[in-house]
Amino acid sequence: MIASIFDLTLCLVILAAAGAATLGRDAFMAVVFYIVYGILIAMAWLRLGAIDVALAEAAIGAGLTGVLLLAALARVARKAGKEPASAASVPATTIATALAALVITIGIAYAFLTLPEPQGLQGHVAENLAASGAENPVTAVLLNFRGWDTLLESIVLLAALLGIWTLAQDEAWGGRAGLRHVTRPGSVLAQFGRILPPIGLLVGVYLVWAGSKQPGGAFQGGTVLAAVWIVTIMAGLMQAPRVADRALRAALVIGPVIFLALAVAGIFAGAFLVLPPAHAGWLILAVEAVLTLSIAATLAMLVFGPPEPEEKR
Repeated sequence: MIASIFDLTLCLVILAAAGAATLGRDAFMAVVFYIVYGILIAMAWLRLGAIDVALAEAAIGAGLTGVLLLAALARVARKAGKEPASAASVPATTIATALAALVITIGIAYAFLTLPEPQGLQGHVAENLAASGAENPVTAVLLNFRGWDTLLESIVLLAALLGIWTLAQDEAWGGRAGLRHVTRPGSVLAQFGRILPPIGLLVGVYLVWAGSKQPGGAFQGGTVLAAVWIVTIMAGLMQAPRVADRALRAALVIGPVIFLALAVAGIFAGAFLVLPPAHAGWLILAVEAVLTLSIAATLAMLVFGPPEPEEKR
């Protein structure tokens, strides 16, 4: 009974946070409620027993995406020369978008409620788990049985970064990403910049190492490592890298390239993106390690943004 009340309350709070994030007139508060919404969704996934999805939502959906939106909001305010003003009234486009979203939501809900009872793939995954090279069924699906999804996700992430870099001014190309961060030596952010990175580094590496046996993996570990790098930069302990840096570019592409090369090599084992059972375990660990490096570098550079001219830094 108590669990049902908690779940119902959680659903209502999620709806309230979503409404505040989409209908609020203040941009900063909308971002804050979006972050709250992501944390609540992570709690909902935990209640459903999907720990891997909950970790991804908390790290990427609430954490890193929230930081990205805050950075975008600050950049817009800086270009405007003042804080974003609150809208005097709700524009017609917002109302039209809300109505369209409501219609789509009703359609999805109707389709979901009228679907036949799902059979699920748990049985098939369990039968082939021993040959997958991973004890965690989620890792087995993402890195072996449905490796296509993970490969394409890493490529799309890299494409998003390239899209952001195209926004750079010609004279700024090749320079350092984003603006210089200056923090008072004794501030809270400066202290966090010294304390959190070692802890975050251990957590990120652990998530990757443990991903083959329990919840964790490249995206969760990569997000934590990206957050460590972002906090260090924001604390003013180091500068963001230059987008022309060869080491950075190697880190960005090594994950997708190694994964794609392994997929092509699978042709000789019988089919594209097929891992030989005898070597699947260490191959999955190797792919997760390089993917973690690429994901961490890509997510951090997404937050830093395009390179800026030196006079603006």
